[in-house]
Amino acid sequence: MYKAKSQTSGGFKGNGKPFRSFRKKFQGKNPSAHRARFSGSNLNINQLISKAKSESESPVAEHVIKHQFRDFALDQRVIHNIEKKGYKTPTPIQDQTIPTLLQGRDVIGLANTGTGKTAAFLLPLINKLLADRNQKVLILAPTRELAVQIHDELREFAQGLNLWGLLCIGGMDIRQQARRIKTPFNFLIGTPGRIIDLNERKLLHLDRFQNVVLDEADRMVDMGFIHDIRHIFSRLPKQRQNICFSATMKKDVEALIHDFLTNPVTVSVVQRQTAANVEQEVIRVPSAGQKMEVLVGLLKKPEFKRVLVFGRTKHGVEKISKTLHAVGFPVDSIHGDKSQSYRLRALRSFKDGKVKILVATDVAARGLDIDNVSHVINYDLPANYEDYVHRIGRTGRAAQKGNAISLVS
Repeated sequence: MYKAKSQTSGGFKGNGKPFRSFRKKFQGKNPSAHRARFSGSNLNINQLISKAKSESESPVAEHVIKHQFRDFALDQRVIHNIEKKGYKTPTPIQDQTIPTLLQGRDVIGLANTGTGKTAAFLLPLINKLLADRNQKVLILAPTRELAVQIHDELREFAQGLNLWGLLCIGGMDIRQQARRIKTPFNFLIGTPGRIIDLNERKLLHLDRFQNVVLDEADRMVDMGFIHDIRHIFSRLPKQRQNICFSATMKKDVEALIHDFLTNPVTVSVVQRQTAANVEQEVIRVPSAGQKMEVLVGLLKKPEFKRVLVFGRTKHGVEKISKTLHAVGFPVDSIHGDKSQSYRLRALRSFKDGKVKILVATDVAARGLDIDNVSHVINYDLPANYEDYVHRIGRTGRAAQKGNAISLVS
């Protein structure tokens, strides 16, 4: 078993006071006064934090909610399922987009993750298909994890309505997905690569979808899916309803969207890149070899209830996970070398509280939507500011207080 070194030997004990002494000794009173750079790059963690804090403290316009869910022209069965989920008041993006989507208009929704955008497009589309069951919906997501989350939400909102969703993502048996395509379904949720693969094998006919959703368009472009998206859209019928959600509107995203949308209504509820209620901190570590000691000391504290730890590489993530497991922590990991079924099991275990700690790379963690993450720990610093914002955005969701800690040596 792993034993934390005493403070006098250069390590610390994870019981509060000794750890504070350790932090004070190596950081001084103001952690942000130190310049902390990511090995192999010019990334300065203090500049990231300063920028994030500046954005979170900037004044924003408050959106006044104009509707309750019962005010929308939704089928009463849909309203019943909404209330069954415990939803009462729409979020700003839902409040503004649902009435427009119910009119059949194309919509561009600009909203941060964790703002309820999935329900914003699912609810009016479910309502539309209840009125016309010949309609089909294609939903494109940048990551497998996000596609799974959309599929799970669809099942809850469409419960008892005889509407069916099909999940087609990489990392899972394509033969099984090919068989399911032959059975009746209303919604197809997938990642671009797998959708194209099924289409090129003539198993999936894209001209049968009269509705398309492009979720997290900016993330899709960042991940190199722009040509795949153009390929898919070129094979859809010209007469269709288009819905696009994105956290930012970069030039390449804007060009992509306006090539395929018809007279869209743009709704923006983006308030800030980072949550104002995420406390950000830097902990200086004397050497990279002592990072694990610091991490263990943090995780022993009772306030670290549900923790996401980010590593830079697949090998590094696996090493962190195995070390924490050997210490005795309930931990799991997700990265690109894990099978999709394993990644889904790990995510469910983390969401259900069966494991306290999830260690992940940036690629595997895209699109994670997990409630009540108390802390995000950057064991390795991210490659850029966008990844930093994405990481710390996994905590402090739904107006809760969150904490982001970066370990630097």
